[in-house]
Amino acid sequence: MDQHRHPARPAGHALVEALVEQGIDTVFGVPGESYLAVLDGLHEHRERIRFVACRQEGGAAFMAEAQGKLTGRPGVCFVTRGPGATNASIGLHTAFQDSTPMVLFIGQVASDQRDREAFQEVDYRQMFGPGTLGMAKWVGEIQDADRLPEYVARAFHTAQQGRPGPVVLVLPEDMLTELTEAPVLPRAKPAVAWPAPADLVQLQARLEGAQRPFVIAGGGGWTPEACAALQDFAHAWQLPVGCAFRFQDLYDNRDPLYAGDVGIGINPALARRVGEADLIVAIGPRLGEMTTGGYTLLKAPRPTQQLVHIHAGSEELGRVYAADQMIQASMSGAALALQQLRPPGGPGELPWLDWSRDAHADYQRNQQSQPVTPMDMAEVIHLIDRLLPAETIFTNGAGNYSGWLHRFHRYTALHQGGRSQLAPTSGAMGYGFPAAVAASLLQRDRWTVNIAGDGDFLMNGQEMATAMAYGARRLICVVVDNGSYGTIRMHQEREYPGRVSGSDLHNPDFAALARAYGWQAFSATRTEEVEPALRQALATQAPTLIHLKLPVDVSTSRATLTGIREAALKRQGAAGG
Repeated sequence: MDQHRHPARPAGHALVEALVEQGIDTVFGVPGESYLAVLDGLHEHRERIRFVACRQEGGAAFMAEAQGKLTGRPGVCFVTRGPGATNASIGLHTAFQDSTPMVLFIGQVASDQRDREAFQEVDYRQMFGPGTLGMAKWVGEIQDADRLPEYVARAFHTAQQGRPGPVVLVLPEDMLTELTEAPVLPRAKPAVAWPAPADLVQLQARLEGAQRPFVIAGGGGWTPEACAALQDFAHAWQLPVGCAFRFQDLYDNRDPLYAGDVGIGINPALARRVGEADLIVAIGPRLGEMTTGGYTLLKAPRPTQQLVHIHAGSEELGRVYAADQMIQASMSGAALALQQLRPPGGPGELPWLDWSRDAHADYQRNQQSQPVTPMDMAEVIHLIDRLLPAETIFTNGAGNYSGWLHRFHRYTALHQGGRSQLAPTSGAMGYGFPAAVAASLLQRDRWTVNIAGDGDFLMNGQEMATAMAYGARRLICVVVDNGSYGTIRMHQEREYPGRVSGSDLHNPDFAALARAYGWQAFSATRTEEVEPALRQALATQAPTLIHLKLPVDVSTSRATLTGIREAALKRQGAAGG
């Protein structure tokens, strides 16, 4: 037989074989009639790959996005046409903004029905239009079954190379049933870009001339080896390191050079330090709105600080900031190259040693808080840290409740199993819980803790059924319930004090809801009630939900609604006077 051919089988089966060749052993999705041939292929190869059937495509797409974050390889999601694709778009958008490799497969109407607005037909090239403000790096539609392996290989390369991100492949229903002898293609190994020698010489000179340097790490494409190299680079130069918004697990938070997270709710002392720096070395982050404090910590387009921007995507460099030096390099290459740079007189002779020590001291002071009764969220996070192992995966969606996790939890450097912080820089509510379910199914040897708000949790809480169906374990969900869309209420009180509209919530008994799904569940209204629930979860290793009730006035880790409202009224009074 020709070595370039394969025994004929349906294209849907060939697609599954191509995924197995790419190292994919789990895919997420919601079944649909538009890709029945793929579902049959998943049955045919069920010993090598599993299909996790979720309860809503938004949850499925979030699970695939979490898979990409966790492993560094593209997460995979299957959805049907029309409503399935539109539901999944939230996960696709998150993968795009978070620079997460992902491949979304969408069933499509048969080829002979195209362009008639057939049942649930959508033009996905138009819908997800690739580009710098789109939702995908590339959208392809496979018309020829013999070219299916080519498209899959291209999708995996595109998702991983340069700035990682999502790819959409559209699957016409009739194409999937055609027989093909096309062989699958080898596992995609992404090409890695390294800094040019001249770039490193120039960066070395900038470091030698600095007085108050600061490193911001973030973005996609990091490996455990790259994170270790980053830490070695920082130690060689005694550089203070901050992590971009929701990339706190790229650098060991216990390290004496760690300065904190540069994101929403930033430590005011850290914000001042970033502003006072004379050299910012940004390794990997896009330097978007959240990391730059609305483009104020680094003023756009020309920061007052000297800026070196290292990023994997050429399209990102110079897009917002006219940096003093731009270096296109993959994170796996950039960090290893920076590791080779050394100060001429050794780290002990650098002029910014006090600057770096003070940066970490500011971070440590920010870890302290005043006791709060009856439920102290800072103490809850400290308690979780004391009881759970260091390699625990933490997830969250969007909302003020996440501020306690970001401020008080200390992440270790990137785990060999992958990342330990799964959180959406896109600000998508409903992300954290399905991400936690995915993590618990993908890495069963690690604990996963989801911190969720009450509004956030109910957006995808139905995936509790998915967790039970596929045997999730070592999974804890902490629902922080203050009966409000807390972030919106905070903004209302700040801009329109006392005029509450649409942000109040009428919630169920979350513990009773969890028990209905077969979860172990507890309720707590006081801080001291949390520890027994956590210890029971650790003892049983069964999926466990802990429902925490907080007063609505508890808004952030730094402020109450009362304080925010009073400050707004005072400000308005001063303006009116």
